[in-house]
Amino acid sequence: MSTKRKALLATTVSGFVPQFEMDNVRILQNMGYEVHYASNYNTPAYGKDNHRLDGTGVIRHQIDFVRSPFNPTNFTVYKQLRDLMKQEQFDLVHCHTPMGGVMTRLAAHATRTGPVAYTAHGFHFFKGASLINWLFYYPMEWFLSRYTTQQLCINREDYERAKKSFHATYVDYIPGAGINRSRILNFDAEQIRKKKKELGLPIDKWILLSSGEMIKRKNHETMIRTIAKYRTEHIDGENSNIHYVICGHGKLETYLKELVKRLGISDIVTFLGYRDDMMEVYQTADIFLFPSFQEGLPMALLEAMACGLPVICSDIRGSSDLMGTPLSTAGDLEFCRGGIMVKKADLVDAYCQALDHMLAAPQNLKKMGSDNSSRSGMFTSEEVHAAMEFIYSRLSQL
Repeated sequence: MSTKRKALLATTVSGFVPQFEMDNVRILQNMGYEVHYASNYNTPAYGKDNHRLDGTGVIRHQIDFVRSPFNPTNFTVYKQLRDLMKQEQFDLVHCHTPMGGVMTRLAAHATRTGPVAYTAHGFHFFKGASLINWLFYYPMEWFLSRYTTQQLCINREDYERAKKSFHATYVDYIPGAGINRSRILNFDAEQIRKKKKELGLPIDKWILLSSGEMIKRKNHETMIRTIAKYRTEHIDGENSNIHYVICGHGKLETYLKELVKRLGISDIVTFLGYRDDMMEVYQTADIFLFPSFQEGLPMALLEAMACGLPVICSDIRGSSDLMGTPLSTAGDLEFCRGGIMVKKADLVDAYCQALDHMLAAPQNLKKMGSDNSSRSGMFTSEEVHAAMEFIYSRLSQL
């Protein structure tokens, strides 16, 4: 009687697999693998607990992952992973997230466990990144690529760099987790009105929406300051009728809420927290705002585009992959078919200008949203599924 093959998924925070990787779980299970998941279940992201893993057949292992490479807990993490790999004798390893990728690859090398796949959801070194990031993270990834059988990248900048400079046996590009377009809704006016009422949102204002974890990288502060400045400049003006909605939670939540109060805009800002009904929330919005400092290939932005929302976002790796090549530029603004990119993520004045431009010509919003919906078809979950079936099949034969 043959022993069932085992695959290990590893991420720093435990919400990552149920949020983004369940299709990969199903692919592996259909290939006959018993799927194990090593993560820190005391730090669930993308939700408040780990209930979404119930009934999935995924076997869970607590590993005390931490996000900082300088935390001494990493010595414990390394030992936990090494002992787990010796005990379970995995036939395939797929790791995600920066420290999940670092510690898992080190342990896999020490225990001769493999093959090892690593998905980089946006390297910390990129065009425009700080010198410190380049000096620390680039050499680390360059070194660890020798312990990597399969390198996966979710944007073109990372893919080209990994293919040119790193040492993984295989380097492939996949468009993130991909968007499942069957999940996209199309509310009519009455459904939108009811959803706005349910969420406590005004019926007669432009709804500006952001979604993302409340951490520094997502740059919510810049957009909050943008909303405050925009309101000051448009008191009683024809474009003053705005309401800003933020979905997500995280360690900066209290700070951001206090900032909104200090800026005197509590009446036009709503914090909705983490949502399980984002596809419905998108339906209530008129424009999607996404000012991140750093992304891989942002799912929130892709979902908003697929839902037909025009976009104002920072011109960063990942977001620019989704938005496409600008048609024209003016100062700090880059005009795309589906919206406007701002050249630097922290330019409050530029975001105000972008809002001015869009709300001064609301008749163009629907066309922008339609273009975004069409473009999102380039980043579907079907395409990712086919690519991952091929990649896992290739790895299973090593």
